[in-house]
Amino acid sequence: MTLPIDPSLIESGDIGEKRATLEMDHEEAIEHTRETFADAGFGVAVEFSVSDMLAEKIGADRDPYYILGACNPAVADRALDECIELGGLMPCNVIVHEVEPGRQAVYHLSIMRVARLLGLAEDDEAWADIVATTGELVDEAFENI
Repeated sequence: MTLPIDPSLIESGDIGEKRATLEMDHEEAIEHTRETFADAGFGVAVEFSVSDMLAEKIGADRDPYYILGACNPAVADRALDECIELGGLMPCNVIVHEVEPGRQAVYHLSIMRVARLLGLAEDDEAWADIVATTGELVDEAFENI
């Protein structure tokens, strides 16, 4: 069942954005981010360099831009029980992009909060628990970034 988008969620900016800056080279930042998310209970289901792919496919010249598709299998399983459409947003992507040489930006957006915002997931106690659980795991990762 698709629910209407809750305007109060849009107005509150309740989308679970997290940002960090790392003072290290791009490859080191990717590895560091991968490790901190692993330590917080996430595996990396998929990862790729967007900048390399675009350079290869269309000759685009972009600063290094990498996506880590992080996933906590237990939480993903619970979330899919509640909202099968969540697969359209999975996995939980963490972006590492080079702002300038030696400085990397790390960014994450909560797909659990976005699913609720879009009306894919019920705004109920079960979903609130999933949002809280993933939020705690992501907070732990970003505390160690």
